[in-house]
Amino acid sequence: MAKHALKRPTRTRPLAARAVVVGTFAAISCGVVTGTAQAAGGRPVALTDTAKADTAKADTGKTAQAAKPVKYTVVRGDHLASIARSRKVPGGWPAIASANKLSSPYIIHPGDVLTLPAGSLTSASTTTDAATTADTSTAGSQSYPDNLDGWINESLAIMAQNGIPGTYDGIQRNIMRESSGDPNAINLWDSNAAAGHPSIGLLQVIQPTFDAYHVAGTSSDIYDPVANITAACNYAYHLYGSIDNVNGPY
Repeated sequence: MAKHALKRPTRTRPLAARAVVVGTFAAISCGVVTGTAQAAGGRPVALTDTAKADTAKADTGKTAQAAKPVKYTVVRGDHLASIARSRKVPGGWPAIASANKLSSPYIIHPGDVLTLPAGSLTSASTTTDAATTADTSTAGSQSYPDNLDGWINESLAIMAQNGIPGTYDGIQRNIMRESSGDPNAINLWDSNAAAGHPSIGLLQVIQPTFDAYHVAGTSSDIYDPVANITAACNYAYHLYGSIDNVNGPY
């Protein structure tokens, strides 16, 4: 990584997550006489099976949707975008960040308790939501080989979830130029090193850049191959549009 690259002013392009502005959620309740309805002439009439089923369905929908902010405990593999998607958060991940006063690089850890905006799905969610959450967990726990090919592919999966562009070839090309594929590579002789911030890892990232562009859900260790690749690609995305556009020291 060139010594001057990190001194460039960064652009404030937001990560490509889909944010949807949703109107204020309002819970509307009405009185229901269980099992009967009143006819015009005052004679009670039994509810039909269809009417009972519709009432039960409406009640289920109300319990799945929170009318006020709810709490969510972060689990391994979570990041703001995946939480917003699985819990159908009005306003998307930016709304979660705002509610919890989180700022870039939006770091969260397993065990953290987040406040989700009103209108998000609660833990008493529908079967469909439970299935979606299970699919997300399975994808997050997918096993990758502990080698360069596995590191790149795992990083690409995380990048896709966070809207960070890049291809396998673009990442591999830059890794081979920067570190020859050694995750423990460190530059101790250039100006960055002299300033106390040596370039480290597969894509030779300095610590301040790693901290600023770290992607939630990856390790906080700069030497971690997947975390190093993902942070570097996030940095390249903000400065160059994609790691694919980097063809020399950056």
